[in-house]
Amino acid sequence: MNPRELLLESFRAAVDAADPARILPPHLPAPPRGRTLAVGGGKAAASMAAAVEAHWPADAPLSGLVVTRYQHGLPTRRIEVVEASHPLPDSRGEEAALRMLEMAGQLGPDDLLLALISGGGSSLLAAPVEGVSLKELRQVTKALLNTGATIHDINTVRKHLTRLSGGRLAQAANGARTLALIISDVVGDDPTHIASGPCTPDPTSCADALERLLSFRITLAAGIRRHLEQAAPEAETPKPGDPCFAHTENRVIASARASLQAACMYFEQHGIPALVLSDSVSGDAQAVAKQHAALARTVKSRPIALISGGETTVTLRPQHGRGGRNTEFLLALALELKDTPAWAIACDTDGVDGSEDNAGALISPDTLLRAHARGLDAAGFLAAHDSHGFFAALGDLIVSGPTRTNVNDYRALLIGLS
Repeated sequence: MNPRELLLESFRAAVDAADPARILPPHLPAPPRGRTLAVGGGKAAASMAAAVEAHWPADAPLSGLVVTRYQHGLPTRRIEVVEASHPLPDSRGEEAALRMLEMAGQLGPDDLLLALISGGGSSLLAAPVEGVSLKELRQVTKALLNTGATIHDINTVRKHLTRLSGGRLAQAANGARTLALIISDVVGDDPTHIASGPCTPDPTSCADALERLLSFRITLAAGIRRHLEQAAPEAETPKPGDPCFAHTENRVIASARASLQAACMYFEQHGIPALVLSDSVSGDAQAVAKQHAALARTVKSRPIALISGGETTVTLRPQHGRGGRNTEFLLALALELKDTPAWAIACDTDGVDGSEDNAGALISPDTLLRAHARGLDAAGFLAAHDSHGFFAALGDLIVSGPTRTNVNDYRALLIGLS
């Protein structure tokens, strides 16, 4: 198998390890005495709902509603699937979130709230708090994304500007047992940071959210500033120790580490030693590329596959091209490697790198040579944050389509194969 196919198949192995159809059924509880309501959101929401339906007893009550990204839906029978916008929220997601809160409020002690949570849920379930408009929520979300803010910073803000985040879904469950099954897309796998923790206690406050926004010098709409500055105690998210969590369990059923280990096993089955560097790489995509390139130059044992996960960031200029953090990483990596022969892949496991139609891209030892032959200035494309345009011109984008799961980014650097 050639290096390109090895890398592509390793990515597929990583994604398959987080497939809800495989990983969710063992975590399903026995049906309660009363009703079961399945609600939730994220890029894996439709596939999680389908997995629940496939394994839930036909004679046990089951209903619900989940929201996922546009073009990520699946046909279901008992749990309604709504598609909405990501990463910027829209009215469809807002309406779905409000309906979920209403449904949860109708439950009682004999019922079960089954929350199906995955990455992307923060924006897909973004019903603004009273006094904040959807337009204002979209504006502040876009501003945070453009600053290169971490997902923890972004979610600290969203928890205090939306009605379902920061434990408010569990709070709405009216004493029903709540089980949140979670596919993690964040570094550290802390449920409070995944989809802004709809079923977890929130240790942060409105003051923390305001501090984050001011630190990034984001101009605040009047409604947002007023809500964060003058929040009454009852407007705060539920904190650790709140009675609403007495019957709530948050269970992470898939994470980056398991997917990276699956890719590692794939390489080793094909005779290539593999090493998982980390499942929690973060920071600027170009800086991370420099670190990976420096490590590649020091490796003596070859061939070898160096694998990493996590989530990098890109800080955009006012005028910029197209691309995502994975293609930005790869373009910077190609420039850093220069004369070090290597292959590499970087993809988002949800199948969408940033807001483009590709999961990521792939580089080969001759990437820069091919670019030069086509008159492409790799450094110029990187400076313009136009990595999508660069790899599109070379035919090296990876378009997988929606995977309907999400355990963050997957990177593999293959050294010592021609």
